[in-house]
Amino acid sequence: MAADDVNETNDLNGTTDLTIVLADDQELVRAGFRVILESEPGFRVIGEAPDGARAVEAVRALRPDVVCLDVQMPGVDGLEAARRIAALPDPPAVLILTTFDSDDALFQALEAGASGFLLKNASPERLIDAVRTVAAGDALLAPDVTRRVISRATAAPVASARTADGALAAAGLTERETEVLRLLARGFSNAEIAAELYVGDATVKTHVSNVLQKLALRDRIQAVVWAFEHGVAG
Repeated sequence: MAADDVNETNDLNGTTDLTIVLADDQELVRAGFRVILESEPGFRVIGEAPDGARAVEAVRALRPDVVCLDVQMPGVDGLEAARRIAALPDPPAVLILTTFDSDDALFQALEAGASGFLLKNASPERLIDAVRTVAAGDALLAPDVTRRVISRATAAPVASARTADGALAAAGLTERETEVLRLLARGFSNAEIAAELYVGDATVKTHVSNVLQKLALRDRIQAVVWAFEHGVAG
């Protein structure tokens, strides 16, 4: 099905279904992803695209919650499509799906505005969880991928303590928000941060949201990189 062709049985009907657009140059791959995703109650694939340009058109026309992009597609590839989609008003979450587990692809995807990065050999359950995670506004990276992000960030020159204090003051982070940011930089999950600070999960989510808003960051992965670049992670 082309990007501008939507199955009539999937027309928007006022439900609260999580809507998805799939972009991959292989029709069989798209068909497989569609079967997996639509096996999950509340998931609806409302459009497909064989390349990045058509994916951007589909997002403009259909306004999905999530768009799944292959990296390598003819013409406009997934990374360029992610950049164009991220620049749209109220863009959907972007999940990059690829067969290439390379640092270059990973960091280009993050820089392009992707919320998640998943290998195509992941299990169906992992794909469903990934779509649900990015749709909820969270970043999705496997723990080993997060370590690679941190590793690259720590390879850069670290700011001085004075610079770190200045950056935190300029951002207006509270003492508790600074604690949360430092724990994020150490790779802690929300549950681990809650246990460390003896607070509830909901409180942690609020602090993380405040940190991202004050630092004008998209997700917790960007927060990790920011913390290392500004010498806050130590």
